[in-house]
Amino acid sequence: MAVVEMVMPKMGESIMEGTILSWLKKPGETIEQDESVLEVATDKVDTEVPATHAGVLKEILAKEGEVVQVGKAIAIIEIEGSSENGHAADISGNGKDAVALASEMVETAVAAVSHAPLVKPSSDRFYSPLVMSIAKEEKISTSELEGIPGTGKEGRVTKNDILAYIQTRAKGAAPKVAEPVKITYSGDDEIIEMDRMRKMIAERMLASRQISAHVTSFVEADVTNVVNWRNKWKRSFQEKEKAALTYTPIFIEAIVKAIKDFPMINISVDGTKIVRHQGVHIGMAVALPSGNLIVPVIKNADKLSLLGITHAVNDLAERARTNSLKPDELSGGTYTISNVGSFGNVMGTPIIMQPQVAIMAVGAVRKKPAVIETPQGDFIGIRHMMFLSHSYDHRVVDGALGGMFVRKVADYLEQFDTNRTI
Repeated sequence: MAVVEMVMPKMGESIMEGTILSWLKKPGETIEQDESVLEVATDKVDTEVPATHAGVLKEILAKEGEVVQVGKAIAIIEIEGSSENGHAADISGNGKDAVALASEMVETAVAAVSHAPLVKPSSDRFYSPLVMSIAKEEKISTSELEGIPGTGKEGRVTKNDILAYIQTRAKGAAPKVAEPVKITYSGDDEIIEMDRMRKMIAERMLASRQISAHVTSFVEADVTNVVNWRNKWKRSFQEKEKAALTYTPIFIEAIVKAIKDFPMINISVDGTKIVRHQGVHIGMAVALPSGNLIVPVIKNADKLSLLGITHAVNDLAERARTNSLKPDELSGGTYTISNVGSFGNVMGTPIIMQPQVAIMAVGAVRKKPAVIETPQGDFIGIRHMMFLSHSYDHRVVDGALGGMFVRKVADYLEQFDTNRTI
């Protein structure tokens, strides 16, 4: 019998590590090739990992809760056949993914050029050699380092986090570490531990507020044309496509058109650099049965027709709710939409998804009396109205741009062509 190493697989271009959530098989159990043997959590999504070979799970090398780099061995599988040297056959070539190996080499090199040993903080919080080196060179104390909010995995401080902190500190406005408010419990209180996803959401939302200067502009739009058109087509669309025709794809189409008019909304901030994205990748917030939110991304939405956007919206939303999204489908967004109207809310002030600079919340569509302008004069009529809430990062998006963008989205919705087909 021969043995092979099963390694942590590469689960996306930006995924460099994963946390072992649970093993679905025990040592000694027989496994089939492509059978799920463990569940892994990344900073994007939880996913099941299939066996690379059929055989017997001989040994588990990575414990539950352990963070493992991509390309590192996590288990030994005993398979039929023989090995020439009697040692474990490394199915990845050298046991490390090239990207992960390069990352380790870069961080090791950065640490090596330090003129003094890096001091390990007293807490259990993890810091990469790169972050520790930057902290030492910038004379950031251990206590100060531990107070920096982290946007990385499990709240880790990334390079961008510490550079943003240094920039803020240079202006004399370094954030202070807030002392947690002590809670008094009574016998009637129920204590609920946050799950992993809720902890991640909490960390990222707080970090976004600390990173971006949030400003929100509001516009009320007359979407009567959109409502009438959807009512006209939704039944035939359901029969033909076996899918629902919702408002969300129409809203996304209007946002994509407005981004083409105002490309400086489709940007990210990297330190003191502005990155203008050529691709338009729209994230859409989806509520899960657990109550948590997840944001899958429609890649290259500007290249899709309304029908294509509709299929993408329905597919991603369904797979988000069944926990079957791939990690890459949760990354790379350049602009995000949140449909707060699906909860009956008329408007909201959404928090920006880092490193994006803007997000739009679309409110509930409601019938309201409104002034209708015609060549014959102004009239009062019953119209379908909704609010658009546009939150943007005032560091790089001025009020004029932020306001004109949301107004343009409203214009596209109000001028929706009711004679078009889908």
